[in-house]
Parts: sequence; C-alpha cells; structure tokens
Amino acid sequence: MRIVIAGGHGQIALRLERLLAASGYEVAGIIRRAEQGDDLREAGAEPVLLDLESATVEQVAAYLQGADAAVFAAGAGPGSGAARKDTVDKGAAVLFADAAVRAGVRRFLVVSSMGADPNHQGDEVFDVYLRAKGEADAHVTRQDALDWTILRPGALTDDAGTGLVRLEAHTGRGPIPRDDVAAVLAELLDTPATAGLTLELISGSTPVSVAVKSVAGN
Repeated sequence: MRIVIAGGHGQIALRLERLLAASGYEVAGIIRRAEQGDDLREAGAEPVLLDLESATVEQVAAYLQGADAAVFAAGAGPGSGAARKDTVDKGAAVLFADAAVRAGVRRFLVVSSMGADPNHQGDEVFDVYLRAKGEADAHVTRQDALDWTILRPGALTDDAGTGLVRLEAHTGRGPIPRDDVAAVLAELLDTPATAGLTLELISGSTPVSVAVKSVAGN
C-alpha cells in the first residue's frame, strides 16, 4: 500500500511514517521546506516538496495518483496567527480532500482536534482554529467519494505512548501522547470498517487494536 501524508514533517506524521514504513508500507510525506526531507527519509518516508497553501487541486492530485490512502496531518502550528488557521487548518485540508477525490483515492484520514466545530464561537486564535478544523471536517464528511475517518485527539503530549487508549464518538477531554495518536492512525488505516466515523481519542485502558476493532463493530 502507498500512503500519502499531508504535513509530513509534523510530530504525529513523523511517528506515523516510522510505524507505516516499519510495517512495509510505501509512505510519502508532503513538506513545505526541502531541509525537512532528511527527517522524513530517516523515518522511512519519501519527501514530497509542495506548499499546500499555494498548490492547485491538480498539482496535489498528481502526487496522490496511485495512492491507497491519504492522511491529512498538517497544521499551521501553535505559533501561527488566525489567518493561517484559515489557509492551512481549513484551506489545505479542503484542498487535500478535493485532490484525493480527483485522484480517486477513497481512504482518507483526518487528524482533527477535540472541540472542532464549524459553529464554534469566539475571536481568539484558538477559537478560529477550532472553527477552521470544524469547517474542514464538515467539508470532508460531505464527500461521497471518500471513505473518511476523522480522529479528534485530546491534549497532545510528548510522553511515551502506552498503547492504551479510549476511542469513542465522545470521550470527554483528556491527554493523549502523540505516540498513541500515530498508533491509532496506523490501525485505522488497516481498518476500513471505520469509514464514516468521527472519533475522539484520549488515554485510557484499552489496547489500540482492540479499541479500533471495537469502534469498527468487530
């Protein structure tokens, strides 16, 4: 399987690339800066240099041709202002989804955020972020040509993963190591029966594979 990850140099994406490459997948990660390429190669992924804030649907679709799945894990980052929440967290996600449709890539995963809501109120940067993520998620869920799964992690930490999670439609707030988010994403890619689900994720007591099988109805 070939999997293309948007935001390929992100902290969750690099972890996911390592997991997928170790499992024998062919992985490509979209990056904005050439100097990020060595980190991807070290993780076992092919770097693809492309700026999702300025690319066209056709340009992105060309890189998605022949892929078996696409993962949107890009984000403007905590230091960015409200404008880039709109161009990256919303705009790039919409572009990537439209490009996947254009390229015929059905399986589509989104790393969203707990609290994402297109109707979220407020004018602070984090309010804009939650609204942008919510609007992007809403766009993805309207695409009949995508077998989408939206993952909304709680507060991300750099603690070592435990492999034990709580994965449900609604979990309530809580922390989750980035290691465990990546592990859940890898498992979701292997579980097409999770298509059409929007899931919240925090640390818990259930092994990742069991948690994913449970939400898939197995």
